[in-house]
Amino acid sequence: MNLEKLVAVSGRPGIFKMAANRQNGLIIEDLDNGKKFFAPSRKHQFTPLESISIYTNNEESTAELKMVFSNMLSQFDDNPPVSVKSNSSDIKSYFSKILPDFDQDKVLVSDIKKLIKWFNFLNERSLLELSAVEEVLDEEEEE
Repeated sequence: MNLEKLVAVSGRPGIFKMAANRQNGLIIEDLDNGKKFFAPSRKHQFTPLESISIYTNNEESTAELKMVFSNMLSQFDDNPPVSVKSNSSDIKSYFSKILPDFDQDKVLVSDIKKLIKWFNFLNERSLLELSAVEEVLDEEEEE
C-alpha cells in the first residue's frame, strides 16, 4: 500500500494520483480513467494521504492513515466498513474496533466518514493489498 503519490483535492470527490508539481498547482491523474488535468492551488487545497494521521488517546503519538487502512483491510471480512449514511454511534462503534484508542473528542464523525469513503474508493480499485498490511504490522512491531 503506497500512499506516497495519492492526494485528496478539495472540491473534487475521490482520490487522485499526483502526476507532476507545478509552481501554481498540481497536475493530477484520475485513478479511474488515467486522464490528467491541472488543479490550480489558488482554487484547491491538496492533502497527501501519506501525511494524514489520526489522533489517539496517547498524546505522544498518532496513528498513520496507512496503519488505519491496514487495520480496515485485515478486518474487512469480519468487520466490514459501515455505510457513511449510518448514524453516528454506529460509525464510532465501527471505528473503535478498527482503532480502539482513537481520541473520540478530536476525531469527528465526519472525519471517520471521509476515511471510510477513501478506503472504499481505494479498495474498489484494488489499490490496497493485504501484503502491505503485513509489512505495516511488521514495521510497528520493530518500533
